[in-house]
Amino acid sequence: MNMEFDTTDMGNIRIANEVIEIIAGLAATEVRGVAGMSGGVAGGIAELLGRKNLAKGVKVEVGQKQCAVDVSIVAEYGVRIPEVASEIQDNIKRAIESMTGLEVVEVNVHVLGVTFKGKDEENGSKEEERAPQQPPSRVL
Repeated sequence: MNMEFDTTDMGNIRIANEVIEIIAGLAATEVRGVAGMSGGVAGGIAELLGRKNLAKGVKVEVGQKQCAVDVSIVAEYGVRIPEVASEIQDNIKRAIESMTGLEVVEVNVHVLGVTFKGKDEENGSKEEERAPQQPPSRVL
């Protein structure tokens, strides 16, 4: 979905929501302590098909002059998560506002997992522990 950003003498300037999602995703991954983004099923399918999804784990709501952003990340083990989340918020706000001129009114950071070096540390592999997405259902 596109949104109208500005009207000039030459015509309209439109920025797709996906562009704003990519800007936010890249800004989030620049922050030290972010191991990666945590996307849904669609992001996982795109990666299986060999396409890098730069908007993975990002959702935006865009109005005429403002936007709100939700990002889902996986943090590195040992970092101070509140500090990392705050830096993510600042970096996303700065990037979107400077590149698009939109006012960012809200950046919500959802930490969905923690990555840590496992037993195979010398091989460079990482293990990841994720928070459960939904509580397990009970059978009565």
